[in-house]
Order: sequence, then C-alpha cells, then structure tokens
Amino acid sequence: MARATREHRPGLLPSALPVQELASAAVTACSLAAAEFSCVRARSALLPPVRVDDGAVATAFRSDRLVRIDGRAPVTFAPLSRFWRTADGWVRTHANYPHHRARLLSALGMPDHGPAEDEAAAGRIATELAGRQARDVEEAVYGEGGVAVAARTPEEWAAHPQRAAVAPAPLVALSRLDGAPTLPLEGPPGPGGLRGLRVLDLTRVLAGPVATRTLALLGADVLRIDAPERPEFLDTHADTDLGKRSTLLDLSSRAGQGVFEELLASAHVVVTGYRPGALDRFGLAPESLMDRRPGLVVGQLSAWGTAGPWQRRRGFDSLVQAATGIGFLEAAGAAGRTDAGTGSADLAPGALPTQALDHGSGYLLAAGLLRALTEQRTGAAGSRLVRLSLARTAHWLLHDLPADPGGGAREASGAERPVPDDTPWLTTGDSALGRLRYALSPVGFGPADSAGPAPSGSGDGADALDAARSPRDWGRLTGQVGGDPAAWLS
Repeated sequence: MARATREHRPGLLPSALPVQELASAAVTACSLAAAEFSCVRARSALLPPVRVDDGAVATAFRSDRLVRIDGRAPVTFAPLSRFWRTADGWVRTHANYPHHRARLLSALGMPDHGPAEDEAAAGRIATELAGRQARDVEEAVYGEGGVAVAARTPEEWAAHPQRAAVAPAPLVALSRLDGAPTLPLEGPPGPGGLRGLRVLDLTRVLAGPVATRTLALLGADVLRIDAPERPEFLDTHADTDLGKRSTLLDLSSRAGQGVFEELLASAHVVVTGYRPGALDRFGLAPESLMDRRPGLVVGQLSAWGTAGPWQRRRGFDSLVQAATGIGFLEAAGAAGRTDAGTGSADLAPGALPTQALDHGSGYLLAAGLLRALTEQRTGAAGSRLVRLSLARTAHWLLHDLPADPGGGAREASGAERPVPDDTPWLTTGDSALGRLRYALSPVGFGPADSAGPAPSGSGDGADALDAARSPRDWGRLTGQVGGDPAAWLS
C-alpha cells in the first residue's frame, strides 16, 4: 500500500458496520492491481501512484441509486422484493426478475394477476406469511426455483453450515489450472493499460457487472451477453454497462453456441455471475472454457460460494445481508440497541446504506482478474480462475475489517444524517438511452492531473506514459440493451 493515498471523508456511508472501510479497501485493491498491470503492459518498473477518495468511493457504491435517464430515478426493488413478518421472525424475498416473481407466487400458492397488481397482492402475501415459519418459507420458495431467505441473527448464522463452508475460503481465490501459454495482447496499452483485452461478460446484477465495467474503464473491449428472453433491466444496464457493448445470444441454440465459440476463440477473459453449475450445460464451466481456450482467465462470482449446502442456491446482496445477520445488526445500530443476536422476535431487519456486498465484490473481482493477468506475464504461465462470493465478502465485513475511524454508525432512533453531496463525482452525457447521469469510477492511478490520454507522441516512452494513468471516464456511454453485434471490435 506504499503507493496508495486515501482522502478520508467520514460519515458518507453511515452503518453499524465498517462499510466505508470495506468500500475504500476494495477500490484501493482494484486500483493497485490496475496500476501494477499497467506497469507490466508498458514494461515499466515504476508503479504509478494510486489515489482513492472516499467521496468518489461512496458515490460509486451508490451508483445504482444515483443513475438517472432523462431525469428519472431508477427502480431499485420491486413491490414483492422486501422483508415480510412471519410467525417466528422475518423472511426476505427477491422478486425483481419476472421468473423469480412467478416462482415466489407459485411457492406461496398465490394467484398471479400480473406485476401491475403487485402492490395490492402484497397485503395478501403479508397475511399468508404471517402464519408461516420463516425457514419453511425459505425452503418452499427455494424448492420452486425462487429466491428467499429467513432473516437470521449473527449467532444463528454463526451456527449455519453454509457459514462454516464460507469462512475458511480466501476472500479472493486465485488459482492456476494449467500451464498453457499466455495469450498475447496486441498493440499499445492505451490509457489504463487494457487496450486490446477482450472480455466476455456473462454476469447479472450487480457485482459482476461492476467488475467488468471497471475493466472497460481501463480500456478493455467488454462484450456483455444476455439471453434474449431475459435482458437486463434498463436502469441496471444504464448504470453497470458503461463502457461496454451489449448483445443478446441464445446459448441454448446451436447457432448461439457457434457464435459464442467464435467469440471465445479470441477472448482473454470470461466472467460469469451465476451460482456454481448453473451454466455448465452451456459449456461454461471454467475447466471446459479453458480446454477450448488455453490461457484464458475466468472470473466466477456467486452468492454463497462453491462449497456448503447452499452453494447451488440463487442469491442477491439483499438476501446475503439478511441471512448473515447484517440486517439485524443494522436495525439494532439504528435503534441504539446492542441485542441484535436476540432481536428476531421484535426488531424489523434493516439494510446497509448501499449494496456494499455487490459493489465491494465487484471491485475485488476486478482486482483478482487484473492480478491474474499480471501473474501470467510475470510468473508462471497458465490459465487462471478467480472466484469470489457475496457471502465471503459479508464475512470480511463482519469479522475482518477495522471499525470505521470516522464513527460512521447510524444515529439512534433512525435519525438521518445530511445527504452527502455527490456532485463532484457525478457527470452527465447524451446516450442512446437519453440524457444519462452516472457516477464516475473511483478507480484511479497516475498523477493527480492524469485524466485522459497522455500528450501525443510515439514510441515506447509515449506508450508507457499513456498506460501509467487511468481514464477518469468511460470511452463510451451505455447503449441499448442488446444493441451491438456479437463480435469483437477488432
């Protein structure tokens, strides 16, 4: 960390837990990994300085809430994505995606009158759940392929077998799977050092897209692939697909598989964001990808990790918070109480001030991918696998980070702090979606005045100078969902 400096701004992410410390640490790790790779790419021995500003970090960790399309605020959670009181506690559901919503209603035996009627349906669901046990609901919804967890106290999570599986795992697991030659990167490195790097992005909200958005900032050609029947939500796409291109591809069809194989044949990185095994039927298991493209770097992100009884369960940041005890810790902190461990009967769970597990995991995943690319070029060659889980990031937040030195905990009785001024780290531009307001990236390295490309020049010296600085903004704004061809730029 000798080359990293941090501008401390206390109280921007008030929480009972060290959220600001998690956010700044994740962004610092990513910035350092980016700076290191830029040196390797430019064949320079001088590591450029890294600068991290808590204001930029806090704004970026709330980017999904701050994005605007033609002035319209984003839709964050659907009416059926919330905490519900049960007979013995609380359950958290996630029903933003139509298929998860349908499976939730089916599991509860509730009629489906369409999303427009969900506000009215919420009352009937509340009545139904009030007479059921939280963990029975958890299992019933999981059995239908939906997404729900019983809210647990920290003590209850500590006794859970999934916690036992997650806790010993590395925060960022990086492994070398073979001795394949390193895939070459053609041309000059460009600002950020990643020009010429081709990345296939098969991720969903929010952690995976944050990672690949960061690679795009640094110059990578990132192509996001979604299934035609399940395109990403417009607001999420606008925020997390900055700098990328977006295409729709049916991987279950022979034609779609053929197009994917053509893309894979010249890719350097593939990133997936689904539960372990979910994409194996499409030939997207890491080992299968590396067999077909030796030297590949694969990033794999999931909610619950790759071991334990919940490894194949779906999950999102909000559910991991609820299951690991974070919800009760936040509620107790806001109420000025210290009994989060026994509060399930009378204390409604809260939430972190941002989807910090998602954002933090995203920057850590980007750091791991960059580190894997560096290792291939400075150590042993070979394909690399980088793995993270939201549950392991939650464990980091709960047990491994120092307390926020700025005393960022929420004040008792739910008192609100002044809304932070995000203006210095927000910008606007005209995009294919309309007038877009978005958060600038907190990832940065190089001299403080280094935004943009280096002065014009030629030769290795100019290339090294160009790579030794990160762009302040993305080279392109978000386009239409699925609006790009399934092909590399060059």
